[in-house]
Amino acid sequence: MKRSRFNEEQIIGILKEQEAGLGTVDLCRKHGISSATFYKWKAKYGGLEVSDARKLRALEDENAKLKKLLAEAMLDNAILKEVAAKNGDARRQAGGCGARLPDAWGEPAAGV
Repeated sequence: MKRSRFNEEQIIGILKEQEAGLGTVDLCRKHGISSATFYKWKAKYGGLEVSDARKLRALEDENAKLKKLLAEAMLDNAILKEVAAKNGDARRQAGGCGARLPDAWGEPAAGV
């Protein structure tokens, strides 16, 4: 994703200029942004202070890291399940591992 040439502090400053009474069209022309960009910023940062924006950025970064960790863990889990399934198939084809089970589940094992 392309990074903005404006940081959070600058964006909040631009939004405060508009709240102070500067027209949206003039503000967009002054800073070289489109009105769509301005309204997108207003939806995301409207009513925030600079400290709130920093907290928001930190939370977004932490959320991205956690999503990446979750995706990696789910991938590892899927791989382990696949390997376990293949090992189980190989054991069944080789004749099992250890004591043999009775042919019918209803029959008790010998010596019981």
